[in-house]
Amino acid sequence: MLDHVDRQLLAGLQRDATMAYAELGRTVGLSAAAAHERVRKLRERGVIRRTTIEVDPTAVGRGVLAYVLLQSNAWMGDTPTRDALADIPEIEEAHVVAGSASLLAKIRTPTTEALQAVLRRLFGIKGVMGTQTIMVLETFFERPTDPR
Repeated sequence: MLDHVDRQLLAGLQRDATMAYAELGRTVGLSAAAAHERVRKLRERGVIRRTTIEVDPTAVGRGVLAYVLLQSNAWMGDTPTRDALADIPEIEEAHVVAGSASLLAKIRTPTTEALQAVLRRLFGIKGVMGTQTIMVLETFFERPTDPR
């Protein structure tokens, strides 16, 4: 269970994962050592899965964003499907979903032609019978998971 201090530490790290433990501790009323120990325990428990940076997709040539629903003729929530999707580097996220589709994939590419190539690859995955692509025109915001 997370307490109020853990949640504040998580929020601070989400704002700036490079924050020194002394500064992080100050924001929640702890010493640097106590903040470090709490963060270590959050990592051990799997609450913090990784520490990373946020990259602007357009700045690195991945300005085309699409969400693709995959329809299938069989259950797609298995290891071979997961591995096939993971082998396509343009897929940033893949989720088994309920509804008219079996899977939802978040895809970033440099061009619509590259997106079309990814869609072709999706049809090569066993069980995929169709796709529905939603192109993103503008992103208002993206936010991390709120730890509160």
